[in-house]
Amino acid sequence: MASFRVRPRFEIETHKTIEDIISQIKEKLKYNSHHLHGQAMQDHITIRVNKSHRHYWSPQLSIIMQREENDTKTKIIGVYGPMPNVWTLFALGYLAIGVLFTFISIIGFSQKALGNECKILWVLPVLAALATIMYLSSQMGQKLGAAQTYAIHYFFEEALGESLPEV
Repeated sequence: MASFRVRPRFEIETHKTIEDIISQIKEKLKYNSHHLHGQAMQDHITIRVNKSHRHYWSPQLSIIMQREENDTKTKIIGVYGPMPNVWTLFALGYLAIGVLFTFISIIGFSQKALGNECKILWVLPVLAALATIMYLSSQMGQKLGAAQTYAIHYFFEEALGESLPEV
């Protein structure tokens, strides 16, 4: 897994139909040894680690399929990412830091423009450090979930019967 990729992804084309892919995944999920489960319906597949083997940083694979070129090929787009609760926590954390950074900048630089004391601007490096810590912890979490990411990747590759680009 390449470093500094927030959500690794792949994109391939296959001659299999969406229905064939879904039936292959459903069948393979019934008898897999990778401790995985998932859902496959219409044009979307989600593959996750079983609850008994899941930890906070466990990944999931979300796959979207699209029929292309006069119904002869299926485009498969896969995105590896954290579970939705982890993704939401980090998104809200970055949002809160961004909003605080904006408002503190407005207040601080307004005070500075008026010639007043602007000690509030010292909070900006703290917020930048918090954002950096969040980013580094997400990278650490991605490394902790790397083995499970590869297990999901190889499971999908095996179920599809075609090779996938390396994540």
